[in-house]
Amino acid sequence: MQTSKSLIVKKKLTDKQYIILYFFLYAFIGWIMETLYSLLVLGHFTKRGFLFGPICPIYGFGAIMMILFISKYKKNSLKLFLASAILFSVFEYIVGFALDAIFAAKWWDYTYDFFNLNGRISILYTFAWGFIGLIFINNIHPFFSKKLEKSINAIPTYILKFLVYLLPICLFIDTTLSSLKYLGIL
Repeated sequence: MQTSKSLIVKKKLTDKQYIILYFFLYAFIGWIMETLYSLLVLGHFTKRGFLFGPICPIYGFGAIMMILFISKYKKNSLKLFLASAILFSVFEYIVGFALDAIFAAKWWDYTYDFFNLNGRISILYTFAWGFIGLIFINNIHPFFSKKLEKSINAIPTYILKFLVYLLPICLFIDTTLSSLKYLGIL
């Protein structure tokens, strides 16, 4: 007979540490998607994103926002679609504005798309964000969540904790160096 103590599953990481891992997982997947898109459209490799490293933080932040703020609408597809469309259009606009204001550069431009706002967002992508939110919350995140959990269980805790502290430090260094490059200082 098992005791109640043996039925308790001990978490290796805190919720914040899981968020950090999800951020880097989805930022890396975003970089892969951007790179594949570039290969398919342009026919050759093009460095994608703002950073030197192989991540696109906008995807990591987007995924975390979905997980934290709109996953509560999982059972209501219309609310999930609308929340995703609005949240990510606002987020995309703010990030586009900030990158333009700080670095005088555009990483995307929807100027020639139908019903766009200052070339930073367009109605086409607003609808796309809605559908992406539906797919992400209902399919993508549950799939990767299970895979991450299996991986976490197979990795010693001290290595996981080391990664959870190392990855943000690497991001900070990469962001600093990339910013200096785009500002013409480096």
